Amino acid sequence: MRTRKAILAGLGMLLTTGLTISPVAAGEAIGRTDLTPKDKSRVITVTRPTQDFGKAESFELMQGGAGTSPRGVSADSFSDFSANITFAEEQEFKLGNALFRKLWVSSPSSTQASDGLGPLFNARACQSCHLKDGRGHPPEGDRDHTSMFFRLARAAATGEEQAKLERLDIASLPDPVYGGQLQDQAIPGMAAEGRMVITYAEEPVTLSGGETVMLRKPSYSVSDLNYGPLDPSTTLSPRIANPMIGLGLIEAIPEEDIRALADPDDLDGDGISGRAARARDHRTGEMKLGRFGWKAQNASVRDQSASAFAGDIGISTPDDPRHFGDCTEKQTACFGAATGVQPRLGDTEAPDPVLDLVTFYAKNLAVPKRRDVDDAEVLRGKEIFYASGCIACHRPKFVTSRKAENKAQAFQLIWPYSDFLLHDMGEGLADGQAVGDATGREWRTPPLWGIGLTQVVSGHSFFLHDGRARSLTEAILWHGGEAEAARDAFAATNPEDRKALITFLESL
Repeated sequence: MRTRKAILAGLGMLLTTGLTISPVAAGEAIGRTDLTPKDKSRVITVTRPTQDFGKAESFELMQGGAGTSPRGVSADSFSDFSANITFAEEQEFKLGNALFRKLWVSSPSSTQASDGLGPLFNARACQSCHLKDGRGHPPEGDRDHTSMFFRLARAAATGEEQAKLERLDIASLPDPVYGGQLQDQAIPGMAAEGRMVITYAEEPVTLSGGETVMLRKPSYSVSDLNYGPLDPSTTLSPRIANPMIGLGLIEAIPEEDIRALADPDDLDGDGISGRAARARDHRTGEMKLGRFGWKAQNASVRDQSASAFAGDIGISTPDDPRHFGDCTEKQTACFGAATGVQPRLGDTEAPDPVLDLVTFYAKNLAVPKRRDVDDAEVLRGKEIFYASGCIACHRPKFVTSRKAENKAQAFQLIWPYSDFLLHDMGEGLADGQAVGDATGREWRTPPLWGIGLTQVVSGHSFFLHDGRARSLTEAILWHGGEAEAARDAFAATNPEDRKALITFLESL
């Protein structure tokens, strides 16, 4: 068996020698400023989708590059630090992990520097939503609501509001009473905003070979509203927490490579018209590529983290100094609550370096290594995945920037299986909620790495933005819009080949 040292050395050799993989280019890397002309040619070559399904590709096992976790399959498969960070950075990661797991309490508290929760909130800790750094779930059976909530957004009522949306000064307009998301918990003495209500209707879908799959069509509403009615134009969009792995690698993908995949007018006529989302940096206001969140509304891991602190937990940070979280002016009791600001520590409830450490932790959660990459069933499923057109959106490979902020993420061959673009996914998955550049029918292509470990890590098999799909098969069958042709190809193939495709996904 090859040693890890030999594998890492070979990975570097692959990027250095420019191994020919196939004549079909995934992205041309033309605009990259971090590469020499020779490097550009090598990157283009190594990121081409394969046409050889008789064997695994070189370094396919290392889907997170040199930082891939070597751990075997376990419930902690998403919780390892990147294997190539330094010893000193391991301490930073562990401190960030402790803050990620910290349970915040209401103010005032004898536990200073841990108070400031709420007053209205969805969770008491980051880890409460991202349990074991994995995927959230809908509230079913004995499962609670913590890792799923309703986003709230409404239509513009004035020209000024419309202009703010068009400039992306804000990603969406909050409900005037309930804010940007429904807060189903509150500190003592406060009333929670309300409760999400979910019902399902079963719809049968018949596949080739006579197999019938029942799809759950959800309906969403709210009950027990304690602050009056929602605005008539406010929409409800359910969101489950995304897995945390590989975020630093995603941020290290050059914007040019993602933008090169966009084809908003479908000029190549393949039916896929992915769009690059824009998002404003929270600190500078600079317009950047949106690549995080279900609607690609955030440009960086730090921005995503700051938004979650304020919106989910009600904790202020230097980047999002809302001491009262998502409270609105019409919830006057919120602003009478005590904050957790400790002047001796800073002017927010989570002052520096809290956000720095949590961001570092989130950026350096390792992608687990692949499994069974040489298995005949997996290879057959991979071929069907490619032939069905799935890789038009779920792009297999990228090489990260040489100029990545952290050396651990620099110049890595990674396999996220995403283009990180916005795609129209059809009416079946539409939430009717525009966020940033995303319309009510558009979603960012989620990366697939680690998806096969969902049951092991998270203890369930719920997929899509709202967890309606109870299996990978159901998730595929919900694809519509630009993904309709790929979905139909999956439904039309024989049962053995469908099983092989699922087996491939389970190996990721």
